[in-house]
Amino acid sequence: MVLSCALVWAGFLGLHLALNGRWWPWLAVSLIPPVTFAAVPLAVLACAAATGGWGAAALAAGCLVAGWSQNGVNARALLPRADRADRADRADRADRADRGDRTDHSGRTGRSRAGDGEPRLVSWNTQHWNQGGDPDRFHAFLRGLTADVYVLQEYLNGFEGGEVWDIDDEERLRASFPGHHLAVGNNSVTLSRFPPAGPPTPVGACSLRVDLRIGDGILSTYNVHIPVQLTVMNPLRPAFLRDMRRRAAARDREYAALVADLRGNPHPVVVTGDFNTSAAIGDIRRMPASLRDAIGACRSVLPASWNARARLRLWRIDWAFTGGGARVGSYRFRDAEGLSDHLVQELTLTVPHENHRREKGIT
Repeated sequence: MVLSCALVWAGFLGLHLALNGRWWPWLAVSLIPPVTFAAVPLAVLACAAATGGWGAAALAAGCLVAGWSQNGVNARALLPRADRADRADRADRADRADRGDRTDHSGRTGRSRAGDGEPRLVSWNTQHWNQGGDPDRFHAFLRGLTADVYVLQEYLNGFEGGEVWDIDDEERLRASFPGHHLAVGNNSVTLSRFPPAGPPTPVGACSLRVDLRIGDGILSTYNVHIPVQLTVMNPLRPAFLRDMRRRAAARDREYAALVADLRGNPHPVVVTGDFNTSAAIGDIRRMPASLRDAIGACRSVLPASWNARARLRLWRIDWAFTGGGARVGSYRFRDAEGLSDHLVQELTLTVPHENHRREKGIT
């Protein structure tokens, strides 16, 4: 029995690794909780150890290793805080401090309000921008996040039938965030204390790039919202498959546009938002290998960002990446206080001095 379970799981895992991210119908299968890829082989391994089934144990161990990248477990959270990455971050900050590279919240060279020279960024899917809620509470929550840069998704209204329409909350945003620069596009909002280095750039149909001038350099922020995989409906209806195929094609276009823009961008970057992609969904492999997943700076072993209103959260579908010399100092998920089904991503960034980038040969 234990060996049979191990063989069935090995067969499923083989299909998953072969088809995931390559065959659009597998999108529905890859929606299983990522932790399943750790829980199942561990359970088989425990049963095999108890019954002496060493063949099943070996197979389960192999499945655990082969599927490790799919399980969403952040093993780096178990390392001491003073690991190699943390030491590298501290050395980088010390090097910039020696060069006088501190940045204040107006974008001028100087000492920041926090005294550490690290811009603080929050990224959040607002779930249709406070649709039907109290706008005063919504804006008070945003202000309470006290970020230097806000990267907000779903600047639109809609309902469960799938129909959405644009909204206009710009006047209220400007009043709520005096001194911030506002960029709106592709149903996304980017608010920043730092001045823009140019007009906002739509990326695909669902993401927004805003270049910010920080000190003597430029940081490109990517406000990402990848379309969801499927609509909740009867899976036996032909409309279900047609809708999923259409959505898979839309996801392909959005990832392709995002990757193309990133590969042509010479600046440090932070790429964050709602990817509607868990660790178990192969689409996340499309992100350039040059980018660093911010999860290494998170202290949660099993990070999850959705569903924020549920007691048990098994998915991380909101991501943050950095590249081009930008680094993450700290990263965590914060409760949205019932205002959205997504948690808030909070991170601090180390943005390299332009002269430092030239000396290091970062392009």
